[in-house]
Amino acid sequence: MRGTRGNGEDLMITILCVGKLKEQYLIKMCEDYKTRINKYHKLEIIEIKDSNKEEECKIIEKSISKYDHILALDIDGKTVNTEEFKEIIEQRFTNGESSICFIIGGSYGLTEKIKQISNQRISFSKLTFPHGLFRAILLEQIYRSMKLMNNEKYHK
Repeated sequence: MRGTRGNGEDLMITILCVGKLKEQYLIKMCEDYKTRINKYHKLEIIEIKDSNKEEECKIIEKSISKYDHILALDIDGKTVNTEEFKEIIEQRFTNGESSICFIIGGSYGLTEKIKQISNQRISFSKLTFPHGLFRAILLEQIYRSMKLMNNEKYHK
């Protein structure tokens, strides 16, 4: 069951993202990173159908577990570098109390309600990225964090 407490093995990483990937190269890239990440930690990607912000908000809320540490990806959130991003993930898994749920909003962004219920709002950049490309960037950073947390080399 997603989001259960325990010795850390029950905990997982979830990415809630509005929109479905259409481009084959992005689908392949995201699947590759998902496979790599799953060697370290269970990862689930939940795609939410594009709609209006309020409808997307309702679906996002229903998809969140009470044990989730919610990280909203928000251009106005706190900008983090790779080391800070790794520390956010590492802290969640070190204390073993919560799963991590990343939320990527749709074309119109996230509602204020989702931003308010989030434990943290983080930004990778002030730039605007296509949603599929950003999903790939997020997955790459999660994978990089897993490698760093396990003291493994990762090319630069």
